[in-house]
Amino acid sequence: MDDDSGELVIFQEAGQAVEVRLDAKHDTVCLTQKQMADLFETSTDNVSLHLKNIFADGELSEAATTEDSSVVRQEGKRQVSRSVKHYNLDAIISVGYRVRSKRAVLFRQWATKVLREHLTRGYTLNQQRFERNARELEAALQLVCKAAERARTAAQPSAHYLAPLQIPARHAGGSDPVGAVPRGAIIR
Repeated sequence: MDDDSGELVIFQEAGQAVEVRLDAKHDTVCLTQKQMADLFETSTDNVSLHLKNIFADGELSEAATTEDSSVVRQEGKRQVSRSVKHYNLDAIISVGYRVRSKRAVLFRQWATKVLREHLTRGYTLNQQRFERNARELEAALQLVCKAAERARTAAQPSAHYLAPLQIPARHAGGSDPVGAVPRGAIIR
């Protein structure tokens, strides 16, 4: 995710990234019928027909895969609030596997590749996001190292304060090792 606005790249073909909204509350991505039509280069009527069939076949539950959102739109010279249905990733993928367009074929190939990677490796990796996060982590570690160095330097007492605590040379490895002076002897 790029920031708090909830944008996430889900599919990229020939350098054209399709960004969708991340719904962090439900841990999924969401698109409207219009956005799905744009994604798969088809009509909204076609997307609507496929969604109707997906729900009628029992492939997905409409209640579990849709959410209504209020969207303010400019219609002529006035702003109008409309209720727009957003469909989660399950619905997007199901529509993508039913639409017959060149772009939908590319989407299916991409989705199959991602699924294959996940099943064979046990994980999937968004390389671009990984590299961006690695750079951010490196910058944060550099800040922590600088702060630690400043704190270490500030914590070292100056020689002025350490002078009275200096051990005479003969006790610090000089001629009289520690413990070699007889008990009760006065050292000068």
